[in-house]
Amino acid sequence: MWQSYIKHFKNYLRLERSLSGHSVDAYVHDADKLREYAELHGLASSPADITEEHLLGFLRYLTELGLSAHTQARFLSGIKAFFKYLLLENVIREDPSELVESPRLPRKLPDVLSYPEIERMLEAIDHSTPEGTRNRAMLEVLYSCGLRVSELTSLQLTNCYFDIGFIRVLGKGDKVRLVPIGKDAIRYTEIYLNTIRNQLDVKKESEDIVFLNKRGGQLSRVMVFLIIKAVAEEAGITKNVSPHTFRHSFATHLIEGGASLRAVQEMLGHESIITTEIYTHLDRDYLRQVITEFHPRG
Repeated sequence: MWQSYIKHFKNYLRLERSLSGHSVDAYVHDADKLREYAELHGLASSPADITEEHLLGFLRYLTELGLSAHTQARFLSGIKAFFKYLLLENVIREDPSELVESPRLPRKLPDVLSYPEIERMLEAIDHSTPEGTRNRAMLEVLYSCGLRVSELTSLQLTNCYFDIGFIRVLGKGDKVRLVPIGKDAIRYTEIYLNTIRNQLDVKKESEDIVFLNKRGGQLSRVMVFLIIKAVAEEAGITKNVSPHTFRHSFATHLIEGGASLRAVQEMLGHESIITTEIYTHLDRDYLRQVITEFHPRG
């Protein structure tokens, strides 16, 4: 039912409203993400069954994924257009999106960097220094894998499976997850390991930690924060940039590029907000495919 309505919605936008291809794709993308959310939750077999509460739940879901208010508002705009079309076609009698307002988040999320801004930061790092080589690898991993800063600083060598393109991450509550890692992140991390880290006098308690300070110890979260602030300033980025900005950017770029909400939630390591029966485990090949197809540096 969903696919049929979305297909007719696309034709309506293109033929009757004469929207550009880019605009049509954006509206259809937004409607399809609502369909995906509804199917994950077992909420509605048809868009005619969607209620205002369902839409509010969808926005809360996007908030938990770390998407900015701006991105959520854009999703809502496309969804409102979809329900106006359904109303016009007499598929529904009342528009469930009519009273749904653009989200006002209770706390300000870190700014999301555009992909060109990510590239500017990466290119602003001085690779001629040991610290610069390490910092490039760290930022590549942050953006490639959407890690929390604590997950980055505690990343272990024995949990890096570069040959199959995955890392094993210990997240909140000691929950373990497998996350795909992009080829650029692997390349710069291997350069750091083979040229910088192997020259350090590594402290015994840090022998299995990937990213170390110049004294051979584990980096602190504060140090990573300061490094990112300095790189952002060097790149001329005026946004409020922190390690979590890279995590939000990771999620936003994947979802806006068309990646599955379920896959992104799995890779971020968020608590499931749907039942265990519905939220099934994703296999490695599928997660790798998501990164390859939808991540800008996949």
